[in-house]
This record gives sequence, structure tokens and C-alpha cells, in this order.
Amino acid sequence: MDAAHLDAAHVDAAHVDPAHLDARLVDAYLRRLGTGRPPRPTADALAELHLNHLLAVPFENLSVQLGERIVLEERRLVEKVVEEGRGGFCYELNGAFGSLLAALGFEVTFLAARVFGAPGRLGIPYDHMALRVGTADGGTWLADVGFGAHSHLPLRWADRGEQRDPGGVFRIDEAEGTDAGDLDVVRNGSPQYRLEVRPRALGDFVAGAWWHSTSPESHFTRSLVCSRVTGDGGRITLSGRRLKVTAPEGDSVERELVTDEEVLGVYRERFGIVLDQVPEVRAATA
Repeated sequence: MDAAHLDAAHVDAAHVDPAHLDARLVDAYLRRLGTGRPPRPTADALAELHLNHLLAVPFENLSVQLGERIVLEERRLVEKVVEEGRGGFCYELNGAFGSLLAALGFEVTFLAARVFGAPGRLGIPYDHMALRVGTADGGTWLADVGFGAHSHLPLRWADRGEQRDPGGVFRIDEAEGTDAGDLDVVRNGSPQYRLEVRPRALGDFVAGAWWHSTSPESHFTRSLVCSRVTGDGGRITLSGRRLKVTAPEGDSVERELVTDEEVLGVYRERFGIVLDQVPEVRAATA
């Protein structure tokens, strides 16, 4: 996969353009989420859509390992979720979700973040994408359906105290040592990513998506993952051939899948992903 395969549409740098999706795609997306069209873009509607997205659309990097094109264009991202029954990683999931929200009347802004790795070490620029969402009832929220294990519900943007969520205890803190107003998103006392507050366009993330799809240093080129929240608030994850089911309290059960038929069956029955072949980790190209 090369940089030419990571195409990007031009979008408004302040807010996501709702015109990229027609009513057919919006309705099909909502059916994938198992919900109807909300009458107004309120905080309650956002919370329902956010949770349903985590339940229905898996976080997965299968395209990287299957050699599929990753196209950062809003309509294409939505078509992958709706018409192909797939998920994706952060740029794809939050790109698609942001497009849906904008089409439903929410005020949506793409934001860039750098993920914390080793203590005090941040990842590359445009390492992650998240969403700032404004609602009709006057709220502003951090929405993120593309970070794997994270908050199940949107976080209150201006709240600097603890925010308890089924996914853990979260804080949005002012980042120390920066002059740009960056924010640190913290889960259970551990910093997850440093969020820039400057609005971004979808095309700004092309280089980050290319790096994560090709670099030997990216965990996406070195592993296979497919994961989603379960109805009881736990999580199910398939990492290569290892299936892990985690209860809401944190206890987990793991087992190794032996046959290709087992692996393909789990993708199909537990994640709604129909594949012709079992994905395998490919050698990185950069």
C-alpha cells in the first residue's frame, strides 16, 4: 500500500460537511446501528448513537493485513461500514461516524491527537482522530468510536473532573507544557492521548493513515485485531486466532481458534464480517 492509495476528500476545516451523505446511506447506517433517525441532534441522541456504534461496528485493522485500499473520503468510509459490513481503525471509524452525525444535524469537528506510548512518550502527529460534537441542546462533547477500549459514551468537553463511564473513569485535563491549549484524555489514571483543539480536515490524516498502514513501527502492521463492545458492557476481541471475551468487571476468558473455519465463523457470527480468507499478518513495506 502506498500513499497514492490513501486518497482524501477536501472537507471544511471547521465543521464536517453534511452534504456528503444522501438519505439512503444515512438510513442504511442507522439500520446497521440498530436505531432510528433521531428527531433532534441532542445529547441523548448522541449518546445512543455512540454506544450503538461501539456495539455494532468493530474496531479492526483487517484492511492493513488484507492489502485493501484505505480511502479517507467520507462517503467511501460510510460505504465500507454500511455496504461491506466492516469496521476500521480510528480514521475510518470516526471519519464515518462524524459524517453520519453531521448528516443528522450535529455540529462535528475532526480533531488530531497523539497517542501516549511509553511513559511520557507521544506518537506521531495525526496519530489518532477524534471528534468534537456540538448538540442542539447546547452541549459540547468528545466523541470517539475509534480508539478500541475507551469510553462507551461521549465525554463532556468542558468538564475537568472525573467522568464515570462503563468503560472506566475518564478525565479531560489541560496538557502541561504546551501553549496551544492541548488536552490530555486520561482513562483510569493513565493518559491515553493528547488532543489538539485546532479543527482539522479529513485530508490532514492521510499521512498518519499511511504510516500506520505501512511502517514496521506501527502496531497495526505487526498485529491483527478485531474488537467491539458487547451488550452486557464487556468486550469481545479476536487477535489473530486468539479469542478473548472480557466481562464488564474485567474478568476474561481466552481460547485459541484452531481451524480456519472457526476463525471465519467468529468473524461472521460475532463481528458481522464475512471474509473469503483468514487474515494473516503481512510484512510491513516501509
